[in-house]
Amino acid sequence: MKDMKPDEPIKFGTKIVHAGEPHIGFQGELIPPITQSALFVFKDQTEVMRYVRDEEKRYEYGRYGTPIQTALEGKMAAIEGAEESLLFASGMSAITTTLLCLLSKGDHLILVDDVYKRTRYFATATLVRFGIESTLVNPSDTKAMIAAMRPNTKIFFAESPTNPHLGVIDLPPLVEACRNRGVLLIIDSTLATPINQRPIEFGADLVLHSLTKYLAGHNDVMGGIISGRSELISRVRDFRGETGGTADPHQAYLVLRGLKTLQLRVERSNATGLAVARFLEQHPKVERVFYPGLESSPYHAIASRQMTGFGGLVSFWVKGGEAEAFRVIDSLRIPRNGPSLGGVESLVCHPPTLTYYKAGPAERKRLGIRDTLIRYAVGLEDAEDLIADLDQALAKI
Repeated sequence: MKDMKPDEPIKFGTKIVHAGEPHIGFQGELIPPITQSALFVFKDQTEVMRYVRDEEKRYEYGRYGTPIQTALEGKMAAIEGAEESLLFASGMSAITTTLLCLLSKGDHLILVDDVYKRTRYFATATLVRFGIESTLVNPSDTKAMIAAMRPNTKIFFAESPTNPHLGVIDLPPLVEACRNRGVLLIIDSTLATPINQRPIEFGADLVLHSLTKYLAGHNDVMGGIISGRSELISRVRDFRGETGGTADPHQAYLVLRGLKTLQLRVERSNATGLAVARFLEQHPKVERVFYPGLESSPYHAIASRQMTGFGGLVSFWVKGGEAEAFRVIDSLRIPRNGPSLGGVESLVCHPPTLTYYKAGPAERKRLGIRDTLIRYAVGLEDAEDLIADLDQALAKI
């Protein structure tokens, strides 16, 4: 942003478009170029010594960063209100690298039980092999979440909203409890995006996103990112240099391009998601709808305080059984049957089979994953068309 003073107030939409990028590129380019090089050479040994003594900031090797990666990280830090951000090859790479970096043998980790299945499996099946214990807690019970903290608890990891039941964490009391006990609070804010919620403003230590979803927004690239205090990001950056989960320049370019329309896309998803949820709530063949924007949601009051919009993901139970859920999904004409969300195309899936196929009936029951559960991720199609399509599909049961 040309001639912009650091302390001059900048509106959020302007930050999304301009933050992190030079006003005029090295050769006058408007869009940051893809630097497709695995390494960056030095002109002489004097330059090498300035670099290793940290007297000069520059690039060395692609695993440690590239110019377009720096631009993306700067943009994300600005829109999250964080000191720094750090890019990864995928959301799971961001999660696993961060947890492995910040946890040690004998530490205790708390997760909400509605967390993404791979995050839960990593904690309960992988970290336990390294002597790190995990406890799962229900996101609806703040007192129970705080009570689960032990003297050796190092990290509280929560999605907010959660997936697929759209639970919303009450951040202020949890932030206070974590600070009083020296526990790091990490929020996976993928479903909210920085448009609807910025956990760092509430005091979270780190916020994480799967860039594959809303932030890139076009179902054509993977990526993950964490944002927070420089001290924490620096530790994870050094560890990422060892584990190697760095995004390539083309990934960074696609995410950077997608981010520029994030506000417009999320605002459209908020409106469509709420319209779809309200339609489903009054439909006679729907038993229950999970969406924090509905007044009937147990999370509505919290979400209204913490979020500026409620997102484009809607989950619901149809009446009947698995056969009825299958029939509705297969009768839909607009959404594709797939496991992701946040793109321009609407997607629908059956979490009990597609996401929790390895879990037995007892575990699915414990997690509230009923056979009648359908997850619908609205895209950018007209809301009226999506609702009409749902109506004709529900009429088939």
